[in-house]
Amino acid sequence: MNFANPHFAEPHWLLLAVLGPILLFALQLYADWARRRELAKVASPDFLAALTGSHSPGRRWFKNVLLVLIIAGIGLGMARPQWGEQSETSRMLGQDTIFILDCSRSMLATDVSPSRMQRAKLAIMDFVQRQGRGRVGLVAFAGQAFLQCPLTFDYSAFQEALAAMDEKTIPVPGTDVGRALDEGYRAMDPATRTKLLVVLTDGEDLEKGGVRTAEQLAKKGVVIFTVGVGTPAGAEIQLLNEQGKPEILRDPKGDVVHSRLDEPTLRGIAQATHGNYYPLGPVGEGLSKVKLDVENMTFVSGTTPARKLGVDRFHIPVAIVLGLLAIESVIGTRRRLRTV
Repeated sequence: MNFANPHFAEPHWLLLAVLGPILLFALQLYADWARRRELAKVASPDFLAALTGSHSPGRRWFKNVLLVLIIAGIGLGMARPQWGEQSETSRMLGQDTIFILDCSRSMLATDVSPSRMQRAKLAIMDFVQRQGRGRVGLVAFAGQAFLQCPLTFDYSAFQEALAAMDEKTIPVPGTDVGRALDEGYRAMDPATRTKLLVVLTDGEDLEKGGVRTAEQLAKKGVVIFTVGVGTPAGAEIQLLNEQGKPEILRDPKGDVVHSRLDEPTLRGIAQATHGNYYPLGPVGEGLSKVKLDVENMTFVSGTTPARKLGVDRFHIPVAIVLGLLAIESVIGTRRRLRTV
């Protein structure tokens, strides 16, 4: 038997092993004193000696000592004594992933079919269905950012939240990538060592805070993959007016708004956290490349490093306690009297 590194896994139960026997012993002393006092009230010393002649004080004290040892043994068992070591290598269920989807009006551009937003949603859905492991969450952003689906293994609930998203999900206009990254970080499990964010956007960071926020998150163990939706050539943005008819979006000066994919910004965000940037492409191949990168990263290799764990030995004090209980139960307090 290996006796290396002896310790108690739950040492607070040692209080029971120490204080329990002391309190029980004090109670036994009080009970013995009270018993003698009550007997002295009803019988004379000579009659009392004859009356209790068959009683064995030695056996009584032996049973009391066994009870004290039993309480101490229970405390030791509950403290979970451990010695020796064993290695444990556990399988990982998969990497937690937060998807951050741009819901600004620029995502209505049709330089990818059927539109930037619809193509991004289809790619995310395909990614989740093919990956099949790990928790996923969803953040929508425009001028503000809000969590749409917390981390979950329920892919159906995730897909319902994704399908419900459109350009009206975030009522605040604009594109604030930095705020979206902060919201994605808050949605992650704090216990996760490496936090993975996948941002799908056309990269038009109107607030110019994306790269700065990414640099701050990199210090907290966040890895960001950016996926560019759209083309560098760009396209006009079509909206439905109050009559339900499509019309071209124009700026306050009346000029047609032309939205283009901003790859340098997205590449800078990814590189700041040691992630990668990929264009989404016409059929969503960019997310497929992200999936391959994630699978090749060391933190999702399928196993966690081996841990050294103590070997539980609580069964030893438990076995002793059971043995003492059996002995205590068969010992009586009467002795045999010799007949003349």
